[in-house]
Amino acid sequence: MSLQVEKLEKNMAKLTIEVSAEEFSKAVTAAYQKNKNRISVPGFRKGKVPKNVIEKMYGKEIFYEDAANAVIPDAYAKALDECTETIVSAPKVDVVEMEEGKPFIFTAEVALKPEVTLGAYKGVEVKKIETAVTDEEIDADLAQQQENNARTVTVEDRAVADGDIAVIDFEGFVDGVAFEGGKGENYSLTIGSHSFIDTFEEQLIGKNAGDSCEVNVTFPEGYHDASLSGKPAMFKVTVKEIKEKQLPELNDEFAGEVSEFETLAEYREDIRKKLAEEKEKEAKNEKEDAVVEAIIADAQMEIPEAMVETQQRQMVDDFAQRLQMQGISPQQYFQYTGTNYEAMMAQVKPQAEKRIKSRLVLEAVVAAENITASEEDYEEEINRMADMYKMEADKIKETMGEEGKKQILDDIAVRKAADFVVEQAVEKE
Repeated sequence: MSLQVEKLEKNMAKLTIEVSAEEFSKAVTAAYQKNKNRISVPGFRKGKVPKNVIEKMYGKEIFYEDAANAVIPDAYAKALDECTETIVSAPKVDVVEMEEGKPFIFTAEVALKPEVTLGAYKGVEVKKIETAVTDEEIDADLAQQQENNARTVTVEDRAVADGDIAVIDFEGFVDGVAFEGGKGENYSLTIGSHSFIDTFEEQLIGKNAGDSCEVNVTFPEGYHDASLSGKPAMFKVTVKEIKEKQLPELNDEFAGEVSEFETLAEYREDIRKKLAEEKEKEAKNEKEDAVVEAIIADAQMEIPEAMVETQQRQMVDDFAQRLQMQGISPQQYFQYTGTNYEAMMAQVKPQAEKRIKSRLVLEAVVAAENITASEEDYEEEINRMADMYKMEADKIKETMGEEGKKQILDDIAVRKAADFVVEQAVEKE
């Protein structure tokens, strides 16, 4: 195999890869052996037709495509090992010469890693993020805990009020005709949740258990069911039951039931501590984002479109894998959401570009500051992964191999670069 590299505009390159005539002939013979049982020629038993007879009947090119598909991946992988450039996209392959008895030649158009010219990356000014925890935030957390621990009781001595849960039967009509999907029984509707259209919920306030009434509403323009969009509707509703949430009282007893603390004061202090930790973490992430964005804005780099497209595909494929882990196929997701692969690619493009630029500038900082990851850093990361995936550290190392180890060390160095530029940043009020 031989390789020629031609640099193109906008950080693209064309790799011209030549495979020997002997190797391509072997691939053609292998393609013949693979396919001969599927080819029928009069006068010969299936699977016993000589290669030259098949080529005479169907053309010499009959096995070329399979041969090329067998040769290209291995030849391209060898070319990557030989190439001194850093390739950052999937290849766009084009066959130049394909004939048995001659070298097999193909090109692979690829994106090269862009050079980055850093601007200012030390002392970047960012807005200070407030991390102090207020009493109001603690009260809101406590209120949520009250809500989580509320009990629902049936009300018999009063009418429906805002915040109640009304258990109802209902049937909807448009122009006097019942419409599909407009009927329900024993439906628990929280008044004030605005889960039903228009003023449906408000019209139930003041009704008693056992009451039947008519609720008049109008479907909003652009409603998902076009046949109902913008149309007035009347619902026949029967209130079968009224329930209300009863919140537990905020006291020491409540604290003891929902936490490990004996007093409400201790519980409040623990909430304050946890909220502070969360806000500190969020602030650190926001600060890092702001610093890296500022470094990107002051840096110079030309991102090839093929590099962005490769990142987009990776992001969409990762999302599809997460869906499949939940038992949802990409096709089902597209059907549910009314989208498609192309729309998702377009949706993730800004994030793909941001990821690429962030990585490139941080790698440039790694180089500028001679930041390295130690063997100790590597062992620590492997142990963290072992805990996460419930695997033995040695097994992870074995799976990763040398290439995986290099990637981990590079990732650690990039994280150190991110920490470095954040530490060097200046916070302004």
